[in-house]
Amino acid sequence: MDAAMGKGSNAPIIRELVLQAPCRVGGGIRDIDAALAWLDAGAESIVIGTAASVDFCSQLPRDRVIAAVDALRGKVVVEGWQTKTEHGVIDRIKELAPFVGGFLLTQVEHEGGMSGWNEDLVAQAVQAAGSVRITAAGGITTAEDVGRLDQLGADAQVGMALYTNRMSLGEAVGAPLVKAIDGRLWPTVVCDEEGQALGLVWSTRESLEAAVGERRGIYWSRSRNSLWIKGETSGATQALLRVELDCDRDALRFIVRQQGAGFCHTGTPGCWPTPFTLSTLSEVITQRGQEAPEGSGTAKLMGDSALLASKLREETEELIEALQADDDGSSSSDDAGSGQVIHEAADLLYFTLVAAASRGVGVGGLRRELAQRSLRVRRRPMEAKPEEGADR
Repeated sequence: MDAAMGKGSNAPIIRELVLQAPCRVGGGIRDIDAALAWLDAGAESIVIGTAASVDFCSQLPRDRVIAAVDALRGKVVVEGWQTKTEHGVIDRIKELAPFVGGFLLTQVEHEGGMSGWNEDLVAQAVQAAGSVRITAAGGITTAEDVGRLDQLGADAQVGMALYTNRMSLGEAVGAPLVKAIDGRLWPTVVCDEEGQALGLVWSTRESLEAAVGERRGIYWSRSRNSLWIKGETSGATQALLRVELDCDRDALRFIVRQQGAGFCHTGTPGCWPTPFTLSTLSEVITQRGQEAPEGSGTAKLMGDSALLASKLREETEELIEALQADDDGSSSSDDAGSGQVIHEAADLLYFTLVAAASRGVGVGGLRRELAQRSLRVRRRPMEAKPEEGADR
């Protein structure tokens, strides 16, 4: 808002936030370079208000652009709500819908007042936007408001009601839920940070509010008919990272960071057979480094950076040789060539994971870095680095 009103910028703080969680970034983005800079910095999407036009938005990735339509008595206002235009709200939405991935519709006269919102305007906006999702803001005060917006086909952006505790975050998250089993239960799939399903449990509105409020794995025990705080007795606790509703709003998914022996009461990581993943390998590598069992090559590598560097160079060269042999046809067969590439690539991947683990970095950290890079719109050309000593 500061940037939108020309009164400063919160850019340093926002640059930190986009590295920690999915963020929509808006306020004062009025030229293409600034828009691309925020997308490259890791913003999941950017919110364009004053500058929103067909020409401007068409120069950006449609799915990552949200047009801010600030409405005051049916007309669009710009420049931090300070300047009224003669553009009708619904007309603006129809005009921009083919060029954006979403709309942020703020009812300025209701913003911050917790006095209700104009349902008719939202319904008209949803119809005008077609398949493009509307996020409504301004006057949304209760969980019932959030649920009603979801029924209309719109999302809710809630501010003052949360700040003043008129509504809890857990209530807001659970508001769209429907079709409860036995009138109050929703199936909840619990997954780890990599998306691997750990188990199936049950949630109620009460347990969901507790889980979101405490940021822990808290569910509903049908056998005890009470809250179940995961790990309260076993020590296998869960940090709650994210809650998601499915498309039908009748099931939940919890993304958690599992602590202790595992999710299942049998002591295994999950209640289903656990497949081998790169995360599994990374965890074993980290464990070897910490416990340093006698004769462990991994533990030796973790404690000897010179040896590790040597092995990384060696395996890199061997992968290059396998690729070159496959390219020039010197392999005995196509299968033999690809098999050697797989073998050498697996070796190099193992040593890379050891290097990362030696600095406290697991697969999750690598995945987040790659995910962040995938959001970049502008990319450096893929060119070879000049060799040392080469003429420049």
